[in-house]
Amino acid sequence: MPEGLGPVALLALFGFVAFGSIIPVVPTGAAVSGAAVLARVEHPWELVLVVVAGAAGAYAGDIVTYTVLNRAGTPLAQRIGWVQKEDPQAALRRIRQSIEQHEMRTLLVSRLVPGGRVPVLVAAALGGYPWRRYLTAAVFATLLWSITYSGIGVIGDSLFADSQLAVIAAVVGATLLTVVAQAIQRHRR
Repeated sequence: MPEGLGPVALLALFGFVAFGSIIPVVPTGAAVSGAAVLARVEHPWELVLVVVAGAAGAYAGDIVTYTVLNRAGTPLAQRIGWVQKEDPQAALRRIRQSIEQHEMRTLLVSRLVPGGRVPVLVAAALGGYPWRRYLTAAVFATLLWSITYSGIGVIGDSLFADSQLAVIAAVVGATLLTVVAQAIQRHRR
């Protein structure tokens, strides 16, 4: 077992999560859970660094995604069918208002619900949700997300004496959580 995670591993976690936040098929939650197990095994204080690296990577990826979507603007919203050509600004205002009514809850929950982040990011960016407000709200959403998935890793580590088995259990648990949540969402639709 390595002597702690070290800066290279934490930087790799940051990069992996940032990439996964831009390309949403990458299992970022499982990566944070696995890193949390490794941190807890050797140096429990590194768990804080895992949470910070995971949250920072998610934040960076979300900001890049929001920026790209925001610049795409109304033409993208029309292409995906969210607005009609007759009055695109009114439709975008309605989208923005629906997010602003419950902004913190919407942004926090969208980060935790697998597959929920991208539609909310698209709606926020295309609906004109204020950039500065998004920057602030995303800090809390990504931090909560990272704490949650680190917690899954800690629970996995608590259940298994062998740290390698705990990493596998944490990764499988985080992946199952994602799959089950997506299945529930599909069933509700």
